[in-house]
Amino acid sequence: MKFLPSRQAAKIDKPLLLNRSNINKLYPQNFLANKEKEVSDCCTDSCGCGKVINAPVVTPVIGSKRVEPGKYKGSAAKVFFSPIIDAEHLIKLYNLVNSEIYGKVAIKLHTGEKHGPNILPRDLVQALQATIPNSNIVETNTLYEGDRYTTESHQETIKVNGWTFCPVDIMDEDGSVNLPVTGGFHLKEVAMGKNIVNYDSMLVLTHFKGHAMGGFGGSMKNIAIGCASGQVGKRQVHGIEGEPPADWNAWPAKEKLMELMADSAKATIDHFGKRITYINVMRNMSVDCDCAGLSAAKPTIADIGILASTDLLAIDQACVDLVYSHHRDNHDLVERMESRHGLRQLTAMAEHKMGNTQYELIEID
Repeated sequence: MKFLPSRQAAKIDKPLLLNRSNINKLYPQNFLANKEKEVSDCCTDSCGCGKVINAPVVTPVIGSKRVEPGKYKGSAAKVFFSPIIDAEHLIKLYNLVNSEIYGKVAIKLHTGEKHGPNILPRDLVQALQATIPNSNIVETNTLYEGDRYTTESHQETIKVNGWTFCPVDIMDEDGSVNLPVTGGFHLKEVAMGKNIVNYDSMLVLTHFKGHAMGGFGGSMKNIAIGCASGQVGKRQVHGIEGEPPADWNAWPAKEKLMELMADSAKATIDHFGKRITYINVMRNMSVDCDCAGLSAAKPTIADIGILASTDLLAIDQACVDLVYSHHRDNHDLVERMESRHGLRQLTAMAEHKMGNTQYELIEID
């Protein structure tokens, strides 16, 4: 194992809390206009990426600060990293964060719209799932009318996309169950897929990428929207009552959406307690979510690697930090994050105490 230095570009003693009074100061010029001044050449031309993990952390909004081993006070979450994206390293990373994963295990995966070009490789997921006893993939139906809008169409899409090597439980097939949100920004409870209560543990296996409304989709988004029931919970998470507006621009967005997602994710992590863990795979990182299917924009940033942690805030922060440090080709993804005010996800999680406000990044051979 190699402990990676943080090389912070600026001193940040505590999380920078994002709110409506400072949002316009931070977005979008804060990073994009000054990136060439703040970051040295972080990548090789072939970009494996061999240098980005050692580049300065220049993310303008911090929910969890990257620290160096032995050079910080208090505790820090551990985020394990491999630049190699294959089954061997995926399994190796999972084995570092699975001590509390037992019993009946839900693997929360975004299975994607039909023929989605960027979804996680089926053989990669299959190899990992085969090592987890009594496990299966879990999903929920969508609020929008697409390939996964009804249980019947969702099941067909699952077959088309090749998720046939283990059962896939569409958790809201038979309705919803309300999970409480303690101290939420906006919500007191969220309707989750009813079958979520049938599981003892959860592995959140996430394709990290951009998102049309959230700015980016990490582990938090995967459970915040992905565990909520299609017709009830997803309305709550999106702040919608009644019929969703036909125009996506009319949906609640920016800070409110990020706070609603944090509320929903908090309900899920509080439900599982220590029996939940996270893996983010940073490959094929389009600015669009896998919900976009064939219409997703082609990725313009190189693959970075796989991260694993038992800390939700730390793993999503670490992924965002790596994207910001990958300055040679990160413009599109950073612009998507900032134009949607997506970094509010990080500070919302910090305010909800959904993870440690410090993390170490540890490379695995």
